[in-house]
Order: sequence, then structure tokens, then C-alpha cells
Amino acid sequence: MAARCHLPVDLDEKTMMIARFFWFFLWLIAAYAPAAAQFPGAALNVPATLEAETRNPAPGGIVTLAFVMRPKPGWHGYWQNGGDAGVGMQLDWNLPAGVSAGELRYPVPGRLIIAGLMNYVYERPYTLLVDLKIDASVAPGTALPVRVRGDWLACTDEICVPEGNDLAVNLVAGGGVVDAGARARFDGYRAALPVPIDQKGRYQIDGTSIRLAIPFPAAASVDRPYFYAATEKLLAYAKPQAAWRRGDMLIITASADEFSLPDFNGGAVRGLIEYSDGRGILVTAQMGAVPPAGAAQGDKLIFRSDEPGGAQEREQGRAQGAAAGTGPLGFLGILALALLGGLILNLMPCVFPILGLKALSLAKMGGDEAAAKRDAIAYSAGIILVCIALGAIMLMLRAAGEQVGWAFQLQEPRIVLLLLLLMAAVTINLWGGFELGSIGVGGDLVQKKGVAGAFWTGALAALVATPCTGPFMAVALGAALLLPAIPALTLFAGLGLGLALPYLAIAFIPALRRLMPKPGPWLEKFRRFMGIPMALTAAALLWLLWRLSGQTGLLIGMAAALILTGLLLAYGRLQHRRSGMPVLFAMATAGLALLAVVTLPRDPVAPATQSSGILASEAYSENLLARYRRAGHPVFVYFTADWCVTCKVNEAAALDREDTAKAFEQGGVKILTGDFTRADPAIARVLTQYGRPGVPLYLYFAPGKEAEILPQILTAEMVQNLARK
Repeated sequence: MAARCHLPVDLDEKTMMIARFFWFFLWLIAAYAPAAAQFPGAALNVPATLEAETRNPAPGGIVTLAFVMRPKPGWHGYWQNGGDAGVGMQLDWNLPAGVSAGELRYPVPGRLIIAGLMNYVYERPYTLLVDLKIDASVAPGTALPVRVRGDWLACTDEICVPEGNDLAVNLVAGGGVVDAGARARFDGYRAALPVPIDQKGRYQIDGTSIRLAIPFPAAASVDRPYFYAATEKLLAYAKPQAAWRRGDMLIITASADEFSLPDFNGGAVRGLIEYSDGRGILVTAQMGAVPPAGAAQGDKLIFRSDEPGGAQEREQGRAQGAAAGTGPLGFLGILALALLGGLILNLMPCVFPILGLKALSLAKMGGDEAAAKRDAIAYSAGIILVCIALGAIMLMLRAAGEQVGWAFQLQEPRIVLLLLLLMAAVTINLWGGFELGSIGVGGDLVQKKGVAGAFWTGALAALVATPCTGPFMAVALGAALLLPAIPALTLFAGLGLGLALPYLAIAFIPALRRLMPKPGPWLEKFRRFMGIPMALTAAALLWLLWRLSGQTGLLIGMAAALILTGLLLAYGRLQHRRSGMPVLFAMATAGLALLAVVTLPRDPVAPATQSSGILASEAYSENLLARYRRAGHPVFVYFTADWCVTCKVNEAAALDREDTAKAFEQGGVKILTGDFTRADPAIARVLTQYGRPGVPLYLYFAPGKEAEILPQILTAEMVQNLARK
């Protein structure tokens, strides 16, 4: 009899609002995922073709099919077990009667480390083979149309794209004759496959260490052997392996995945051992005693995978790890950086406009411990769910081939317009123009509407905070671009948790909560005062709308904000008379927002970006950067956006200054500016290359050297010292 869990919750209207918000984002992700998987008509980055060794297989015989994969330069596909990140090909067959398909066979892969993550990949053309068995009952001359849907993952060092295609080959039952050309071609394909051995090996697990003993003749040569585990969730792929020679046996030592190891059932371990360049054997090992490597006389250590040449590691991956110190940390270390980055994000200038709502929420807590905890949990849920949703949408857009970064939503004029109207409404609410439980602050925390208000306050905080990428956050979100969906979304959730952490601490730690001032008459004055930064945020969004959409967008935004203000003030007057009409109000505001968004031009022309009057710069381009570097000039490159408050603070405090301009001029430094206010695939690629999910990014290229990545918070002295090197 199944156990049931009864939760002491009252699913009233406000609680259901939060649930509907959560399910809305789940629906959005589910609805968008199929479209993101493959853009119609998009050119494949790892295209596949299907070949048959013979078009006339004999009844009762076998015909081999080949999936020939040809990655474009810079792209790679994956072995059946992709390692820390990646998946192999998935097949969905549609076969005629009397035909059955065997298992897919992979050639020996290579190893590629990106940002500390081990990937088992193919960077050059490769071929996967599968055998079709033709039943003896199939009559000669029978048409055998073979149809198969293949899905696979194509990746660069920066992005991954789910790809797929419907493949077909038409066979006719016949004599099974293979012509010489096809025979030679398929023999070449088979030569790349690992060969099975007729003896099983043994493995032993001690703590988090795994030792495998694999039969291998002492007379056979072996060069840098490495074990690729087909059994998933067993090995810690990125950790080093060592190989020892003991007579007719190879001893491989590796590290287990300590998180998945408790779920391992002790069954057979399968994989392949590459014993020479591109040559391998298929192995199956059963649990059994394996003596420690090096214990016997004559044991010889022949390879460690962390030696030079043990695996190819991308310069981009090394640069990220060196710059951030996260290469060897693993997923938990990167998750800790996401949490710390979200915590520090509370101090970033782009989050200041939301501090008023946070401060009011804290002040309302008073001495009611239970209410304070409910408020903090709801507030945190709003932040975390929005961070996950934004991260999921960004990853799906990138999977579909779009070069977007963190805060991508602020590159879309229609979203900026909606945020402008929302900020205008919050400002009017804080100034007492009207009351609304979902964004108001006057409700009693013991009522359910306080929980809903905290939830939506958290959601708004996450939306407003996204233009920033603070310390540690950039490294964590940069790693999220390389991880599979679930770990990547976990990092986005960690970021949201870090952003909410101070308020969780105050709610759950009585000593901290006692430091908060008690509610009183001052709260209403403070509430009205904190409407000022919200009004400034609305003004900044109006300016950003002008930067994105030109004069037309500015006029539409101003008109919509003014009309909304009138609607809300009229609604506030009705509330004072206790004759409010919430349904009519909701319809009017929704209609206004829809009308404004529809009226906004589809292809707006934004005003041209003007160079600073103090720090003269040129627009960034790869060609211009390469030209200056070839000429031996030092180059300072910075990527900014009109919606990035941190960028603007850095520009005012460190860049747009006469002493900085003079230092750069004396040092002969060329200055290039990348404007990411509107989506720019070229800039997005550079951000991803250096492990940044968004702006700001500051790079200094000394003559003859690679880029030096500067911190995200600049000082004038720091920047000027670059020119004096």
C-alpha cells in the first residue's frame, strides 16, 4: 500500500497564485524546448549522412549501416557516454517488417577538458555503425525502406546545440553483393572501432577509488592507456587515471563519482580502453579482488592522464580556470561560486533600486517569527524561480543557435517597455497612489496576501538584478553555458538563493531579526521615500527604450506610462471610496500594455552610439583588434550596455576621466568599445569565450601577449596603471 504524505497547507487563492506562476514557467520551458532543439532549416554543425554497405542485403543475412558525421571546424560530437557534459546519438527506428536493428557502435573517442569538465568527443569526421538483420522469411525483391530519426549534441568550446535529422536509405532484398568501393570504405569505418576481448576483467572499489584489472598480453605494445567508462555515473571523469603493467594484465586506477557511488548496484562495469592512438578494446569487468597497483614486484607505472598530453585542454578553458580559480573545483565548487555571486549581487549598484522593496519587507517583519519566515521563503521562491526561468530561456535560445547572454531580456524593446510600466506602477504604489496586495506593502504579514506580495517582490528583484554580473557570478554562469540542462539550472537556482540569502538569514536567525527596527509611523514615510529609486529606475528604462527603439519607442513609452499613471490614480480614488472595480482595472491595464507592445515598431532604429567626449574609442570588431595587435599596439577593450548600471558606474568612476584619457594617450593604448545594448552575436561570442554570461567585460592586450581579464569593478588607478606597464 503506497504511503501518503499530508501537508498542513491551506491552498487558498494567494497560494494558488504562486503555484500558477510556477507552473506557467514550467509550461513555458516545456513549450519552448522542442522549438529550441532545432531551428527549421538551420544548417547542422555536425551533419550526418546514412550509408549502407550494400543496397541489396540477402534474406537471412546482415547489412551494416554507417552514420557518417562530419563536424564543422571548431565543433565536436560525443561518444556514447559524453563524460561530465554531453550525450551520444539517440536513434528512433522505423523499420519494415522482417528487419531489426542492433546496437550502435562507436569508434574510439578523444578527451577534451573545458573549464575543468571532461568531455569524451570527436573533433574530426567519425562514423557510427549499426547492423540490420534481414529475416530469412523476406522474399527476394522486397522493398525495404529504412527510416530513422537521429538526435545528437553538437558543441564548441562555448555553446552546445541539440541537433537531429530524419535519415533514410532504401534497400531491396537481394543477393547481398558488396562492391569493392563500399567494402573498402566500410572496412575503414570498422578499423576505427574498438575490438572486443574474450575475457572479462575485474574491478574493486575502495572508498572512492576504483581499480580495474584488464587482461592484456604482456607481448602487446601499449601507449598511454585510458579507460572510457560506458557505465555512467560511476567515475569522476575529470580526475586523473593511472595505468600499470603487471604481466598479462593492465591495472587502471581511477576515482569514483562519490555522489553517485552510493546508488551503484555492483554490477558489471563496461567501457573501452584506448591502448594506442585511436585503437581500443571493449572491456567488461565484474566485481572481484584487484591488488593495489604497484604492490607486486615488477609492476610498472606506464601512464597518468594528468601528465602533459594526457588530455587536450582548450586555451579558453584554461583561461577561465586561471582567471577564476575554478578549474579543479568541480560542480560543487562552481555552485558555491554561484551562491557567493548572488550574495555579493546584493551590493551591486544595479540592485539598489529594489532595496526599497526589500527594506520595507524586512521592516514589516516586526516580531512575528512565523510570519517573517513565511515572508522570507516566499520572497526567496520568487527570486529563485525567476532566475531559473531566465536561465532556462537563455540556455534554450543559445541551444537554438542564438548568441545571447545574461540580461538578454533587456535587449528586447518590448520587455523593456513592460518593465517600464511595472516600475511605474510600483512607484505609484509606494507613493500611496493606490494599494494592491500583490505589490503593495500595507498588508498584514499574518494574512496570505503578505506571502503573495513577498513572492512577487522577489520575482521583481530578480528581474531588476539581471543586468549585473558581479564577482564570482560571472565564473559560475559562464560554466552554466557548458553544462547539461539540470546542472546548469541548478547554478541559476544557486545564484537566486545567494541573492535571497540575507533575507532568509534575518528571518531564521532571531539575533539578526532583533536588530531590525520595529514597525511604526516611520514606515509610511520610508515607504514613500523609497519610491524615489523606483522612479529613477522607471526613468532609466524609458531612456533605455529610447536607446533601443529611437524616438518612436520613447514617445510610446512616455504615453503608456502617463496613461497607466492616470489609471492607477483613478483606481486609488475608487479604493478610498471603497468602490473599487478590480476586474475593470485589470482589463484596462492589460489592454494598455498590450496596445503599447503591439504599437512598438517591429524593427526600430535606435540612435547611434556616441563616443565619449573624454575617452575617445572606436567600435569593437575582431578585425580591428587583430590589426592593432599585429601592429604592436597595446589595446584596451571593454564591453558595456546602456542597461548595465555597473558598466555606467565603472565608466564614470574609472574610464570617462581626463586623467585616464591622458594615461591611455601617453601609453599609446588603443581603445575599443563593444556596445551590447542590443543583441550582437559577435560580442556574445567574445563574452562566452572569456567565460562571462554578460557585461561588463574588460580586457587588456599588452603587445605580444594574450588578454588580461580585469575585475568587474574598476578603479581609476587600476586602469591607468595598465597604460604605464
